[in-house]
Amino acid sequence: IYGIGDILDGKPELTPVAIQAGKLLAKRLFNGSKVTCDYTNVATTVFTPLEYGACGLSEETAIEKYGEDNIEVYHSNFTPLEATVPHRLDNVCYAKVICNKKDEERILGMHVLGPNAGEIIQGFSIAFKVGAKKQHLDDLIGIHPTNAEIFTTLEKTKRSGDDPSVTGC
Repeated sequence: IYGIGDILDGKPELTPVAIQAGKLLAKRLFNGSKVTCDYTNVATTVFTPLEYGACGLSEETAIEKYGEDNIEVYHSNFTPLEATVPHRLDNVCYAKVICNKKDEERILGMHVLGPNAGEIIQGFSIAFKVGAKKQHLDDLIGIHPTNAEIFTTLEKTKRSGDDPSVTGC
């Protein structure tokens, strides 16, 4: 008897996860594959009017797992271009990257609240599979003007207490 999908305890209850697990199970059963599903750092999105996308650990879980002194959280509020043109500045968005200071700022979590958050987080989720560090994001040249660009310009940390708002373009 094999179980995949939502029946698995402690695994992400997401359709794409169940599909991937099913494909890999079929390959193990009928093609001799040894590959199993990697349930860590699965990107997810909450499809509300202002989308929320996340991959990796939450800030709270990272602190619990690694200790507050070992975690650095880079964050920023931002206003998407589509809100600035019609002067709808009430649509403030938010992005944060959670890093392990003791491991060269390896990225532990990425979170974004804003338009197309699912598309943004899907693109960055590969960072977790390759062990990306904050410096890798800093080295990227962002596509301007996009919402995903915010991850290439994060400089302010929560620890600093500085206002995380972005000014200018």
